[in-house]
Amino acid sequence: MGAKRALIVDDSRSARLFLARILEKFELDVDSADNAESAIEYLASHRPDVIFMDHLMPGMDGFQAVQAIKNNPRTATIPIMMYTSQEGELYLGQARALGAVGVLPKTIKQADVSKVLYQLHLVADRRHSEQTTFKPINVPGPERVLPHQVVPGDAGAPVALTATALREQFAELRRALVAGIDTQTERITTEVRALLLEALPPPAVAVPPPRPPVPWVWVVACVALAVALGSTLLWWRAVNLLDTVTVELAQLRGAVAANPVALGSPSAGGTVGAGMTAPERSGTAVAPISGTELGAAPAEPAAPAAAAALVGTRRGLPTESKPTVVQVPYGADALGGLRLEAVRQLVYRLARENVNGVVDIKTFAGRFCLFGNAADGFSLAPDEALFAKCDVVGNPSDDALSPAQRTPLALANLVGDVRHSTHGSLQVQSSVGDPAITAIPYPPVSNDLTAGEWNRAGVANNRIEIRVR
Repeated sequence: MGAKRALIVDDSRSARLFLARILEKFELDVDSADNAESAIEYLASHRPDVIFMDHLMPGMDGFQAVQAIKNNPRTATIPIMMYTSQEGELYLGQARALGAVGVLPKTIKQADVSKVLYQLHLVADRRHSEQTTFKPINVPGPERVLPHQVVPGDAGAPVALTATALREQFAELRRALVAGIDTQTERITTEVRALLLEALPPPAVAVPPPRPPVPWVWVVACVALAVALGSTLLWWRAVNLLDTVTVELAQLRGAVAANPVALGSPSAGGTVGAGMTAPERSGTAVAPISGTELGAAPAEPAAPAAAAALVGTRRGLPTESKPTVVQVPYGADALGGLRLEAVRQLVYRLARENVNGVVDIKTFAGRFCLFGNAADGFSLAPDEALFAKCDVVGNPSDDALSPAQRTPLALANLVGDVRHSTHGSLQVQSSVGDPAITAIPYPPVSNDLTAGEWNRAGVANNRIEIRVR
């Protein structure tokens, strides 16, 4: 069997050379690629035994490359080891969910690489109790033939130890010795560092200088002045509010006396409803206008309201024809926080009621009028700004997410838990909806269109829709 082969994918030339030296110590042939696209081209005609994949690279990143390799039947069985500077259970879970066998730190050590190679059965484990490097050759004592001796009449007899065999044995001993020295050096360095830290005296605690005495007289005077100013401001505001209410009440009385039918009263002496709109308060007879007709985005539901809409009565469950819509603020995680908790309550309630079907969760990204740039970030344009002055019209915070990052780890765990507990009778699916499908239409672009009018439609269209089918 030929030598094992490894592929290193990293945009850093020094990192590739460092890892290649470690792998060559284990007698592996090493090929390298400086980006993910070159690695995929290499795999079209080669099949390495293991792939070491960097995470952050220009163009296609490590996660996207792993997903592309695992989706190809020819390369799906090749083990892939990620290495990156990022840490944490979330990153490890995402890497393993895409098909990677594990994650190594960016500062790779020889001991870490050897452990991975042993686990993948690419090199023999030298820690085995049976010694296979040297084996004595049992030849009878009087008849033993030394390598430098020539026996007359027996020119074809095999020679037990040759120069090639000795060189191979010395090379193996040298590799084992270097590996042992590296391990011992690291252990000794760690122990010496710990001893030095124990021997050093504790750092001196700096004693802050004594604080000057607080001039309490001035403090009390400033507080009293602030209280007096605040009381005066509140009194002035209350007077203005009382005047405004008095004027509006007089207008309402005049409107009722002039046209009671237009205000919805059965007679001139009828009662005016508490939910009266601003045009009605001014005495003008108009039909009620909803927030959607005005182009205003509906506010995002609070956590109790969103949970009640999802886990209410059986009759109120979202269906294929009438989904439950939850708005997502700009820049917020669509399937995180309170929205994820509301989805969790709905799914577990359906599981308890033995509902069979699919909970389809779709996220729709709204398009916003934004100021800023890619380096410093983007923010919502002021409401009074003209739409023509927008630097970007879109949703950069949503477009920057990779397919793996759109599904948070908590939702992936929820999907697996529900599938396991219901034995597959209840499924949860998460997907990205078509941005062209809007909850309300965007206003037509004109010279006097403002950013506030556009962004109200963007807030309404930045949403998640939940259907049960």
